[in-house]
Amino acid sequence: MSGKNITDEHKLIAGCREGKSWAQKAIYELYAPTMMSVCVRYVTDRETARDILQEGFIKLFTKIDSFTGAGAFAGWVRRIFVTTALEYLRQNDILKQSTNIEDYGNYIENEEETVLQKISADDLMACIAQLSDGYRTVFNLYAIEGYSHAEIAEILGISEVTSRSQFMRARKILQKNIMSMTGYEYAEQQYRQRTR
Repeated sequence: MSGKNITDEHKLIAGCREGKSWAQKAIYELYAPTMMSVCVRYVTDRETARDILQEGFIKLFTKIDSFTGAGAFAGWVRRIFVTTALEYLRQNDILKQSTNIEDYGNYIENEEETVLQKISADDLMACIAQLSDGYRTVFNLYAIEGYSHAEIAEILGISEVTSRSQFMRARKILQKNIMSMTGYEYAEQQYRQRTR
C-alpha cells in the first residue's frame, strides 16, 4: 500500500470514528466486493450472504474504535466478516455435521497439484460452494483464512480431531469434484484399464 493510500485509509478510519457518512460510504465501497466474496464462501445463498455483509458493516462501524492500528486494517475488516458469517452459521445450527476421523481412513494426496493447475479460480470456488456447510466452513477457516485446527475447534465448539477430519474429508471431496470437472478422473481410469 502506498503512502498516499495509507494516509487516505487513516482519514477514512478517523471519519468513521466520528460517524461521518462520507467515510462510511467510502469504506463500504472499498471493502464490500471483497467481503461479499468472503460471505459467499461461508454461506452459498446470496441473499443470506448479503444479510451477513450488511451485519458485518454494522459491526465494523460500531466497533471501529477497537481497531488499534497494530495490524493491517484490511485484516481487521476481514476478521469481522468471517466472525459474522460464523455467528450466523452457529445461530442457525448449520455446523452440526461432523465426521469421525476413523470413518475417514487415510487420505493421501497424489495428483492434487496437477489437477489444481487445470481449474480456474471461479471453478474452484464453485466446487468449494458445493461442500456441505460444516466441511466448507472448516475448509475456509483452515485453507483460506489460515486458522489452525486448534483455533477452529475453539471457534466452532468442536474437537480438534473433528476439525482435522472435516478438513481432510472436504479436501477429498474437492479433489474428486475437481478431477471429475477436468476429466482427469476419466483419463486416469482409461490409463489404468490400458495398463492392466
